[in-house]
Amino acid sequence: MTEVYYGPDFELMQNQDPEIASVILSELERQRNGLQLIASENFTSPAVLAALGSTLSNKYAEGYPGKRYYGGCEEVDKVEVIGIERAKKLFDAEHANLQPHSGASANVAVYQAFTKPGDTVLAMSLPHGGHLTHGSKVNFSGKWFNVVSYGVRSDNELIDYDELRDLAIAHKPRMICSGATAYPRLIDFKKIREICDEVGSIMWVDAAHFIGLVAGKAIPSPVPYADVVSFTTHKVLRGPRGGMILSKAQHAAAVDKAVFPGMQGGPIMSAVAGKAIALAECATTSYKNYAKKVVENCQALSAGLEAEGMRAVSGGTDTHLALIDIRSTGITGKEADERCGASGITLNKNAIPYDPQTPAVTSGIRVGSAATTTQGMGIAEMKIISSLIARAIKEGDKAEKAAQIRTEVKELVHNFPVYPEK
Repeated sequence: MTEVYYGPDFELMQNQDPEIASVILSELERQRNGLQLIASENFTSPAVLAALGSTLSNKYAEGYPGKRYYGGCEEVDKVEVIGIERAKKLFDAEHANLQPHSGASANVAVYQAFTKPGDTVLAMSLPHGGHLTHGSKVNFSGKWFNVVSYGVRSDNELIDYDELRDLAIAHKPRMICSGATAYPRLIDFKKIREICDEVGSIMWVDAAHFIGLVAGKAIPSPVPYADVVSFTTHKVLRGPRGGMILSKAQHAAAVDKAVFPGMQGGPIMSAVAGKAIALAECATTSYKNYAKKVVENCQALSAGLEAEGMRAVSGGTDTHLALIDIRSTGITGKEADERCGASGITLNKNAIPYDPQTPAVTSGIRVGSAATTTQGMGIAEMKIISSLIARAIKEGDKAEKAAQIRTEVKELVHNFPVYPEK
């Protein structure tokens, strides 16, 4: 990444609305001057940012290419067709829908395409690493469906496939969901496919967190096994904020109908264009190298934190994220989040499996390597970052210590600038 793109009229925005322009510039400085370790965040390319600020934002395009409810969609049709073909080729998928506004929206569409309210769905427990839309009682999924949860074993913190199979046989779910937001290991999609076939369930993979690694051929793909795969287009995939769905051809009509008109109205065509651009970027050799480095960097970051006396849940990571049990420090996840934030390090508190703390406090933190790898950092920097995190957790409650760490963070990131000045 060599330059930042603000859109064609950024100077006009500064003159017209200096208050908002100031916030946008302040956010740019925040991203530039700190360590961004949120596992679900990344830095899009200038080309993606350009698409998001383009005239495509002006076009209403309810429906699908060639079947819109508004006129004047000739050009946006081209964008969506290009994006669909790129998605199908990149993931070797039979069908692709680029319209969901977010990963959660994509998940709503999956439920609508394959289930009806009251159906039984088997999904990963939120406290063990799942997602709100996988059956949390505060979410629509937990209110509208009979969600049965599976989790990880207490001895190795890996998915308990025996439990998963037993629950599937006992409950005969309409759909089985795999995928998580805080599970650092690979998922055995072949085994889950076998369980789905045994009980007659739809196999749904929520690949939001790791789909970018699939795109870069760094980890195995769920696409050959799953009936439907939903995901976000940001995170490791490095596209705009949004969602996408891949499916078998036999489910194409149900998926498309669930997205529109079932779940949302018109797509955000500027975001669809950004998704198409990101998909093209993911097909390059440089992106494949990037995806491989993301995993290597996260493994180094996890090992570095263990060397600092903290424990990596499940013993490490195979992906872009690591879940760290920090109880050995005597500090809660909430306190660690706050201390790291004061030290210029952005990460998040996170529950660990069988966590004795509440979800608002937690005993762990979650870290990710996608954004720092985009900046060009490597294993050597991950070791430095591990030390900075450990110091922030242990000493960051003292203002002078936090200030010193923040200075060191700024020195590090300035060697790997985010959106350098033109």
